[in-house]
Amino acid sequence: MTVEVKAIGYVRTDAKTVPRHWSVSDVQGDLDILPDYAAGLKDITVGESIVVLFHFHLSPEFRSDNMFQTPPNRQEPRGVFSICSPIRPNPIGMSVVTVLAKQGGRIRVQGIDMINGTPILDIKPLITDHRDCPSSMPSDN
Repeated sequence: MTVEVKAIGYVRTDAKTVPRHWSVSDVQGDLDILPDYAAGLKDITVGESIVVLFHFHLSPEFRSDNMFQTPPNRQEPRGVFSICSPIRPNPIGMSVVTVLAKQGGRIRVQGIDMINGTPILDIKPLITDHRDCPSSMPSDN
């Protein structure tokens, strides 16, 4: 099976360094969404938290010896799926950021842990209350 994704925009930040994880970041930057997708930002509001899925575009290619890695905050190697390493079979990252402003196809956010130029794959709402989600998905049967 082949899966194809494309960037819907790019991260823009002047920060020379960014924290390793969004949960400890106060770095600000912009999510510049391409014109073809900007209309989809309609209901994003200032003050809300959003989930940004992005491509670790500068990470080295995953190899079998990357299956276990030792994160900076650990002493022992851990399985790749239990850590936040950018070296992954599918180099997809996820960050939760806070919306500070929105104008056209640009969202100003805080909590950046992505470097300047990072391709954005998707933006989703942060759902913290089950009442905000449908109880079931339609079936293709």
